[in-house]
Amino acid sequence: MRLKVPPVLVFIVFGFLMYLLARWLPVGNFDFYGRSVLLFFLLGIACSIASISLFQFFKSKTTVDPTKPANASKLVTSGIYQFSRNPMYLALLVVLLAWGLWLENAFNVLIATGFVAYLNRFQIIPEEEALIELFGKEYKHYCVLVRRWF
Repeated sequence: MRLKVPPVLVFIVFGFLMYLLARWLPVGNFDFYGRSVLLFFLLGIACSIASISLFQFFKSKTTVDPTKPANASKLVTSGIYQFSRNPMYLALLVVLLAWGLWLENAFNVLIATGFVAYLNRFQIIPEEEALIELFGKEYKHYCVLVRRWF
């Protein structure tokens, strides 16, 4: 891995940036009917995605440590991993979107987009390179069949 920053720490930093933007940017505030319902729906989706994906990793007895993909003992491609190669990161993104709804600032979508760009560049691509080394053609075939995020 090129960087050893845990994705949860990256998530916290981007969440804090969203807070700062909502607190100090004088424009972009919004509210709409059903915002709180959507917020809790997104949190429910995120918790479901995270729980299912973590359960599948524990069931397969492989590492969930994203800073050490070379320690993976098995390639998980079933269940939720049939739809997303990175459902744990997807869950973090959905929580950030819910946080943006809570903060009521439309410009937080830009920060969430930055989170995706950062993870793609500094976390997911190095992980994919390590998994290609570890699982070879099997992982390459999986990448062709399943999208990176959703």
